[in-house]
Amino acid sequence: MASVPAITFSDDQAQAYDRVAADLLAMGVDLANGGLTPMAEGKGSVLAILGKAGSGKTMLLASLYRALKAAGVDIVSGDYEGRRRKDRRTLAVLAPTNKAASVLRLRGVPATTIHRILYTPVYDPQYEKIAEWLAGQMPRPAVEGLTELALDRAFAFYQQVSSIPGALAAAGLRGSDFIKGWKRREEPLDVGFVDESSMLDERQLEDLREIFPTLVLFGDPAQLAPVNQSGAMVFDKLGDSRKMVLSRIHRQAQDNPILDLAHALGDASLRFEDFEAMVQDAARRDDRVVWAERVSSDLMARSPVLVWRNVTRIKLIQAFRAAHGAPEDALLPGEPLICDGIELPLKHRKKRIDLEARGLIKGAQVIYLGPGKREGFARMHVVGAEDPQISAACIIKIEKPDEEEPFIPSAANMGAAFLHGAAVTIHKAQGSQWEDVQVFAPDLWAAAQAGRSEAGLPLWKRLAYVAITRAEKRLHWVVRNRLALPKSPLGVADLVVRPAPLTLEGLEPEESLS
Repeated sequence: MASVPAITFSDDQAQAYDRVAADLLAMGVDLANGGLTPMAEGKGSVLAILGKAGSGKTMLLASLYRALKAAGVDIVSGDYEGRRRKDRRTLAVLAPTNKAASVLRLRGVPATTIHRILYTPVYDPQYEKIAEWLAGQMPRPAVEGLTELALDRAFAFYQQVSSIPGALAAAGLRGSDFIKGWKRREEPLDVGFVDESSMLDERQLEDLREIFPTLVLFGDPAQLAPVNQSGAMVFDKLGDSRKMVLSRIHRQAQDNPILDLAHALGDASLRFEDFEAMVQDAARRDDRVVWAERVSSDLMARSPVLVWRNVTRIKLIQAFRAAHGAPEDALLPGEPLICDGIELPLKHRKKRIDLEARGLIKGAQVIYLGPGKREGFARMHVVGAEDPQISAACIIKIEKPDEEEPFIPSAANMGAAFLHGAAVTIHKAQGSQWEDVQVFAPDLWAAAQAGRSEAGLPLWKRLAYVAITRAEKRLHWVVRNRLALPKSPLGVADLVVRPAPLTLEGLEPEESLS
């Protein structure tokens, strides 16, 4: 059996660790002895490590990451990649969304989004010298326009946080100074760890397999499948020998009422009414579960209400905006948005890459900071992104009840499209977590009454499971269609605002994109 790091693993975690270690050995990564060996030609594999919330998937991923790093594997984070060496092995830790990647980064794992690995930044040669120096690939450079003190600040930042863009920002540079564009990855990598892999679709998996001979998918089979996957997840097609299941529940499960509720949904005989009674009982015993008579409009500003039906989502958004006194013809700084994709023709592929690489991928959570300097542009904070402050051409749509056409407070001709984010569907919430999560229970009751199933399970149970497990610290189970008035006005004081927001080059009005 392979040597397991000095951490207490359950039996199923130890078996999964050893199975991954065996596949990595064929790739030339020896976790048992902590070193690199010659790589066997033509070897490759896809493994899945599956388990419900609290089963220790993230703990195992982090342990494997640390073991690969200790063995001498280069970690590719997506913000900068040094010169490729023939003798090196590479690892990238990926997540489908900025928020999911940021959850891993907070736990010490340098994760990035899938988009940031598919497309790599092109650095200005002058500033690439700094990146190579920070990465240990060349001596300290002399750069025109930068003082020795600025380089010292960059070095000090990089010692604390292994982010090249962050270090260059600490030296006083903006992203538009040192990143001149983006290109589709040309060089393959070796090993990819993919968290929240229940969100992957077949196309994304194919893209990843082109880059990584060895993939390890970490996923929760109890979540909702992507809407275009007919209830199936990409790891469902793997043979049983390629799937490792973590069944023991960790993560304070013995003293976590939120996880207790999530796992209670596995009882086939459980009815919705019985489950609500369990929620109410948990709320009496523990303040981490809240039985709420109305939606909190204050919480909606940073963590959306989770709903099943679109009509509910639109009504809650309108109620939120009315409660905060938002005008019909403009957004207030601090209003939350959700990226709904990029509206650009194929001929503007490079500009699409620019937007996606900087965090504006479908489903990204964004906070509106105010209008940009040019018509059709907006300044915004991309939640979970490593460089969150940007300015871009935007098409912002706010839907209204019983109206087919949305209200559009910001309308560039082309650019990133956004919907309001004070409420989102549970499907779109997958991959994200918030400290406080509000679940709109009347919608789940409606799903239970509809009697629908997905992949053999009642839909309401899948919806409830996903919604509940988005809560990091506190679950608010909202039982009435009411909204509490806000206790404080909308604002952006809680966001870290950089002195000079990044402007997305190539999306200026003179290029007919706004």
